[in-house]
Amino acid sequence: MDEILKYFPSLSQLQIERFETLGKLYPEWNEKINVISRKDIENLYAHHILHSLAIAKFFTPADGSSFIDLGTGGGFPGIPLAILWPECKFHLIDRIGKKIKVASSIAEEIGLDNVTFQHGDIGECKNKADFVVSRAVMQLDELVRLVGRNISSVKRNRIPNGLICLKGGELSAELGRVKRPLINVPLSDWFNEEYFKTKELIYVEF
Repeated sequence: MDEILKYFPSLSQLQIERFETLGKLYPEWNEKINVISRKDIENLYAHHILHSLAIAKFFTPADGSSFIDLGTGGGFPGIPLAILWPECKFHLIDRIGKKIKVASSIAEEIGLDNVTFQHGDIGECKNKADFVVSRAVMQLDELVRLVGRNISSVKRNRIPNGLICLKGGELSAELGRVKRPLINVPLSDWFNEEYFKTKELIYVEF
């Protein structure tokens, strides 16, 4: 939890309590349904929650903004962002039903009322949103091709609607295949932990 407060010191008491509760719920659920690598669960706050919150270092959405979290797994980045931005709406989707079960149960247990869930793939999602977000789901050009019809044409934020991805590793080839305007930002610009030295945020404008 210290990692979160280090970079987000202005959280409300309710937000702090919700983030603290995640530190209890995810290990408990992970014993029953493996949504985070067993060897990585001890790094929950840095590698999963703080990583998800990198999107909040990139921009702050207008109240009422909507997000689709594609391939959410156990709820990342959707649940941490939904805690941070209670006035925004989040639709979390994943093809693996047991992972959606974990994410929806955790959201219910901490009292999140700005999230909805769908078991399926993006082709079955009829929702439109200001932004689609994801963490390392698939190749970037494939993501761009899949999500276009789910991104709303209604503009409400200071940046155009689009796709925001969190990815790691060597990305130059992936980025080169995308024909839309994009920005990529090393997460080490915002976070100084070793883990973030190879991680980037990619924003693709629609």
